[in-house]
Amino acid sequence: MIIKSKICGVCDSKTLDYIINHNYPPQFVGFIVNYPKSRRNLDLEKLEKILTKKKNSLYVAVLVKPNNDILEKIKHLPFDYYQLYDCTPSEALLIKNKYNKKIIIAFTVENSKDVKKYDLYKDVADIYFNKEVMIAGNIQINDELEKFKKIADIIDISGGLETSGLKDISKIEIFLNKINKLNNEA
Repeated sequence: MIIKSKICGVCDSKTLDYIINHNYPPQFVGFIVNYPKSRRNLDLEKLEKILTKKKNSLYVAVLVKPNNDILEKIKHLPFDYYQLYDCTPSEALLIKNKYNKKIIIAFTVENSKDVKKYDLYKDVADIYFNKEVMIAGNIQINDELEKFKKIADIIDISGGLETSGLKDISKIEIFLNKINKLNNEA
């Protein structure tokens, strides 16, 4: 099985250019769109400035309980996926159909009840459970990425590629090379 990668929380053009022009670019690049509590959150003006170049990586808008206002403001941007937090299955389906985007459903799993929620989204999600599974949360570049290959199809990393709160090109280089090496050993 080939493991895919997602680098999330990209905030600047220099980092994005490096990622999408890398010899082993990630399959997904994520941008925090409407979560001001995150230091990686981007306003519309910055998103429009950054998203001027696109190559082979798929772009993901990370959205927390998005309202119509934000969805209308970003609909012209080159996002391939919307990664949704805190949306009901009907809200997610409405967004998927109205904006014609693939959907990633994000869950926090704290107990077995949380895992059972996945079934509610089986007809909405393009990535998650019984389909491609993406794993995220405190993943670091020095982790044994091989262990994730057993349980997930996509590794989503954000803070693990930062130094002092900013994306670190040397850590991105290590991560993308590790993913490539892992896939070539398969």
